[in-house]
Amino acid sequence: MTFLEVKDLRVSIDGKEILSGLNLNVDKGEVHAIMGPNGSGKSTLANAILGHPKYTVNSGDIAVKGESIIKLSTDLRARKGLFLGFQYPTEISGVGYSHFLRNAYNTLSKSLGEEQNREVFLTVREFHEYLNKNLDAVGLDKSFLSRYLNEGFSGGEKKRSEVMQMLVLKPNIAILDEPDSGLDIDAVKSVAEAINKLIDTGAGIIVITHYARILRYLKKLDYVHVVAKGKIIKSGGKQLSEELETKGYGWLGLEDK
Repeated sequence: MTFLEVKDLRVSIDGKEILSGLNLNVDKGEVHAIMGPNGSGKSTLANAILGHPKYTVNSGDIAVKGESIIKLSTDLRARKGLFLGFQYPTEISGVGYSHFLRNAYNTLSKSLGEEQNREVFLTVREFHEYLNKNLDAVGLDKSFLSRYLNEGFSGGEKKRSEVMQMLVLKPNIAILDEPDSGLDIDAVKSVAEAINKLIDTGAGIIVITHYARILRYLKKLDYVHVVAKGKIIKSGGKQLSEELETKGYGWLGLEDK
């Protein structure tokens, strides 16, 4: 049974349909890239999977291990092991970064502990040591642990922070919405290496991106999907991402945006 199934999904926002019958299956251990022109529905798909209230599911289904999650709130979807790295992370003043991560990790461990054989940290110090290892993996300074969530972070730091959270929380399926956006090449490499660490855990990963560069640094890439007009119109392997990089979307009969 495929871990995550998106079945003929139709989603609208403010009365306008964005997804028009999209289908996607992602299993644990698989790495998928989703590419496509601006406004094609890539971010809408990510937000719909996690249940953003701004997006209305008109028809179709989203299932985890064969069970529909359409009616579940976002926190209950997360407890099933789904993670979304935001394209535009929100600053949350007053919420300590390390405190947030510890509470989130412990909450997920109650839901996924037996399934994943997750580490148990008995003290705050043990958990901080675990956080420090993951900070190093994405190139963030240890001072971030004493700051508020995303507050005052640069655009690049916010992107690294999202990937850091992914590493700490160890989801079953991670969806990363443009994790390479606004990053220089060294930062892209660091983010890719962090994604590779999650690949090693056997998680399923969906990377939404406009460019092939981050995909070149991933140790595996099983599928590349092109989304246009709310559907997946073409799927292939890594070579497809390189073709899109060099040819644009015009050769698929789409306009570049």
